[in-house]
Amino acid sequence: MTVAIEMGRTTAGAPATLDLEELLATRLLVQGNSGSGKSHLLRRLLEQSAPWVQQTIIDPEGDFVALADRFGHLVIDAEEHTERGLQVAGERARIHRVSTVLNLEGLDAENQMRRAAAFLGGLFDVARDHWYPMLVVVDEAQLFAPAVAGEVSDEARKLSLSAMTNLMCRGRKRGLAGVIATQRLAKLAKNVAAEASNFLMGRTFLDIDMARAADLLGMERRQAEAFRDLERGQFMALGPALSRRPLGLRIGPTDTQPRNATPRLLALPEATGDAHAMILAAPPPEHVRPQRRLSPDLLGQLMAAKSAALEIRPEPVEQPLSAEQLAERRDRVDRILRAVMAEPDAGFRAVGVLYQEFVVRCRIGGLGAAVPDLSDFRHMLTRARAGLGSDMAEDDGWQDVSNRASILPEDMQGVFMMIARAAKEGWPCPSDATIARAYGSHSLRRARRLLSYIEERGLIVCQLDGVGRRTVTLVELAWATAPGDPNAEELPAELAATDSLADGIVK
Repeated sequence: MTVAIEMGRTTAGAPATLDLEELLATRLLVQGNSGSGKSHLLRRLLEQSAPWVQQTIIDPEGDFVALADRFGHLVIDAEEHTERGLQVAGERARIHRVSTVLNLEGLDAENQMRRAAAFLGGLFDVARDHWYPMLVVVDEAQLFAPAVAGEVSDEARKLSLSAMTNLMCRGRKRGLAGVIATQRLAKLAKNVAAEASNFLMGRTFLDIDMARAADLLGMERRQAEAFRDLERGQFMALGPALSRRPLGLRIGPTDTQPRNATPRLLALPEATGDAHAMILAAPPPEHVRPQRRLSPDLLGQLMAAKSAALEIRPEPVEQPLSAEQLAERRDRVDRILRAVMAEPDAGFRAVGVLYQEFVVRCRIGGLGAAVPDLSDFRHMLTRARAGLGSDMAEDDGWQDVSNRASILPEDMQGVFMMIARAAKEGWPCPSDATIARAYGSHSLRRARRLLSYIEERGLIVCQLDGVGRRTVTLVELAWATAPGDPNAEELPAELAATDSLADGIVK
């Protein structure tokens, strides 16, 4: 059954409809200067589709919280929760199919990026059984997927950009349909914008933005100036869910209103009293604001609630551990990770699911507060899939390899490091099956595409000899694998036997 929702009227007066099922498969990009009606368009889309599909809104200004009263969305005030709590909230919202509004109002740019990335990560990492269709709307997307580095830290920018890239590039198979809105296309990362197949372009004035909008809609450059003439609420539409040819439309009315209405002109009040005394009087004495207690984490998640409690009370003073104690703790964590990765389907499970099992095993093992957080676990998982223990990964010789791996998407870094280890040791090149398992896939074709992608980034060079055996050489490091059969079923025996962490890849 096709679900067509009415967005408004075309310039000819006919209903302008959007195919919701097609949108879920092809994603949407909305662009327009401030005041062009982007938020109104998103509100219309959300209201019309609310009865049909689960929704979540990444809301940097708190404009969409009114949806809660009308349509029952759960409003999550990100300021009151930890990153770990929001990651779990994203998972639980997906599992229970609850529509949500992530309200980021009140946070600075860096914390908005970190918390949005955590929540999107929870939506993305949920187990395959819960990949229900979901509309993910990101307002002011240029804040979360900037084209260039800004004033925020590189770590926050990478986390946010990675989450947005996952949403737009890999979200479709997980049921996530990205709808992103931006004031300027030039400020939005190209690899995020390029994944949308549907476009709604509103009023814009800068030549570079008009030219990009015209290119996306297949219009001639001389027609680009038409975007200056669009009124508030008017958009040019194109895409399989909207129209096969550029179509002008005006967005219809909405049932809910933004919390922050557009300011209206008001007459100045009559002057009363001494303005100098009122404005320039001595400021009141400053009071130290008491730290606000963080609320319990969403949906009663025990671990996140514990993390929030740790944030609002002073940490206990612990005696520093000796080098031997630190090494013993690291070995215990490695053994637990090996046990998790030894499960038959570990290579194909979501990171969030692996982390939950890892935490439980750490608590059973008596590690308590020493349990690594999700971010550290991701790095450990990358090393484990490469067959590296903590001691080896911290060696100076691997720092250059880690730096090179950091330019790749996070889920590819383990594969690159696995190949680097084989090259450093002179082992045969891993087979397509081994690479696919390390990547978390059953597809040999995907493994070959992955190698091609890494080679296109200038990190490796792949060569085949006369009998079809593959050799991979790391650029600049001059490390090279021995020739290996790409069609082999398992890891070479010496690679599997040298480090038991590799068992997680083989199995």
